[in-house]
Amino acid sequence: MSRLLLVLVLAFGAGDARAWAQEEPAGGAERPARAEAFKMVDAYVMSNLQESLGLSDEQFAKAIPLVKKLQTERREYYLERTRKVREMRRLLRQGGATEAQVLDLLRQVKALDADGPARTQRNLEALDALLTPVQQAKFRVLEMEVEHRMRELVGRARSRAGTRAPGE
Repeated sequence: MSRLLLVLVLAFGAGDARAWAQEEPAGGAERPARAEAFKMVDAYVMSNLQESLGLSDEQFAKAIPLVKKLQTERREYYLERTRKVREMRRLLRQGGATEAQVLDLLRQVKALDADGPARTQRNLEALDALLTPVQQAKFRVLEMEVEHRMRELVGRARSRAGTRAPGE
C-alpha cells in the first residue's frame, strides 16, 4: 500500500475514529466525513507544494493536475482494494463463501494489486519529468511528512475515542 494513500484515507483531525473504522456504506459510497478528509488532505498538499518543493509558477501550474491525478488514482486503488478485501472477510466470516466467490474476489484483488502500483509509478514518473532531482526528493519527503503527521493525528483520535485500528 502506498504511504500517501494511507494519508489520504485518514484526515487531519479525523474526528471520531470509530467512524473511520466502520464498514463502507452499501453500494461502495464514500462517507461524507471521509470525502471531506480527502479534500482537506488534498488542499494541504496543494497549499504546501510550491513552497516545499521550490517550484516556479510555471512548474506549479503544471504540477497541480499531475499531483491531483496521482492522489486520486492512489485513493481509488486503495478504496477499491479495501472494499474487495472487506467483501472477502464478510463472506468468510459468514461461513458461506464458495470457492467461486473467493476466486473471483481474489482475481479482482490481484488485478488491482498489479494495476494500482503501476498507475502510481506512471503518475510519479510524469510528475518527476517536470521536477528537478532535488524537487523530486522534496516531494517524497513532503509525502512522508504528511503521512507521519496523519498517523500521529489518527493515533490521537483513536486514543480519545478508545478505538484501535483493525489488526492492532
